[in-house]
Order: sequence, then structure tokens, then C-alpha cells
Amino acid sequence: MSHRLTSRLVLERLISVPDGAGGQHESWEALGSIWGEVTPRTGREGVGETGQVSVTGFRIIVRAAPSGHSERPLPQQRFRSGERVFRINSVTESDPAARFLICICDEELAT
Repeated sequence: MSHRLTSRLVLERLISVPDGAGGQHESWEALGSIWGEVTPRTGREGVGETGQVSVTGFRIIVRAAPSGHSERPLPQQRFRSGERVFRINSVTESDPAARFLICICDEELAT
């Protein structure tokens, strides 16, 4: 199976950072760049942190990395492509040889 890995994506993870006043705040840390094939799936409306949002599902295929490797995407991480953000919901191998991974993601946009 041939995939067109033409989209440059930055894999990010959520980290806690000291706020300087004894507390913590959350920030996203870049883990590295990955090339992927980004394919839209379905869309729906939902409610986000700031009100009504449009949620579009995406299937993102990337080259596989071994379990535990920093370049292997995980649920709760995200991909960034410029201003676009794709939250990773699940990750699985795309073929028996485990050469590629399928990441099921959501992109939320305020409406």
C-alpha cells in the first residue's frame, strides 16, 4: 500500500510548566517533525471551551515508530500544521508489517 506523506506535521505533547507563583500551567512541547498523509473524514458541531465549535475528523497516516519511541504518536498528543491543530484520539498499525500508523484525529474550529 502506498501513502502520500506530503504534509509536514509537528508532534506535540502536553506538559506542566511552573508559573513562577508556586503553581503550574499547561503548555505544548514540540517533539519533532513528522511527514504524514492527512485525509478528512466526517464533521459535526459540538461545544468547546469557548462555545460552539465545528469538529472535523481526520485520518493521519505516518511512518511507524516502535512503541515507547518519542516519535511514535500517542492519544492525548496532537499534530500541528501551521495554525491547524489535530488532537490525536487513537493510534494503530495500518498493515500487518507495521510500516505505517493510522492516527484518528479531530480538528476543532470556533464557529
